[in-house]
Amino acid sequence: MQKAIGVFDSGVGGLTVVKELIHQLPNEDIIYFGDTARVPYGIKSKETIIRFSIENILFLLKQEVKLICVACNTVSSIALPAIKNHFRVPIVGVLSPGAREAVYATKNKRIGVIGTKATITSQAYEKEIRMLDPTIRIVSQACPLFVPFVEEGWLNGRAVEDVAKVYLTSLKKAGVDTIILGCTHYPLLKPVIRKVMGQAVVLIDSAKQVATEVKQILANEALLEAKSHRPDRAFYVSDGPAWFSGLAKRFLGYSLKTVTKVDPIV
Repeated sequence: MQKAIGVFDSGVGGLTVVKELIHQLPNEDIIYFGDTARVPYGIKSKETIIRFSIENILFLLKQEVKLICVACNTVSSIALPAIKNHFRVPIVGVLSPGAREAVYATKNKRIGVIGTKATITSQAYEKEIRMLDPTIRIVSQACPLFVPFVEEGWLNGRAVEDVAKVYLTSLKKAGVDTIILGCTHYPLLKPVIRKVMGQAVVLIDSAKQVATEVKQILANEALLEAKSHRPDRAFYVSDGPAWFSGLAKRFLGYSLKTVTKVDPIV
């Protein structure tokens, strides 16, 4: 029996990463865990985020996964540096791949970063970008209302545009030519962000880069599933399976037939 790729997020946003993993690695089994009982992570303390992350990883390890993808920018920026080396299984976050792609993409060396309050406060993207190129100017902005907009299905319209204009003013004034979408919900708001910032601005959706990195690691470890078969994809949440299932279509493009409620701590 082949082992699956494990993916976890604080909620439903990590499904943008799952969608890209399915696209790039169609033969792989995937086990997803959304910690919907304790979402959002973006407003919680560092200690709490680390504790939740360890519990989520331990749950996935019980499913005997071969790699864990942390499909959450908050966890990637706050918890991952502290816990990554405590587990034998490879763990991939969304932060480093996104930062690398942004540094590669920018022409004028001005990068914008948008994300949750916790991600922005951590300055993790800034640190990562400066390690790659210290000459780049970075403008960061927390966009806390973007997540509820996406989860309520408000992906366009005047209300979303007005809020986006307020959030993105500093980035526009700074003349950034590249923006890192530092939250897995934000790719669904690309049309609104482009409308406010202009079509020329490059939007970095780290899901694509993360899936590429996962593929590379599995190839290097000889863990890629070569056989073409019908892959298993299991979805677990810590609360609200019906709510999660309803939202999943917005992220994946199709409905989920089965979403199982579990307690990650058990």
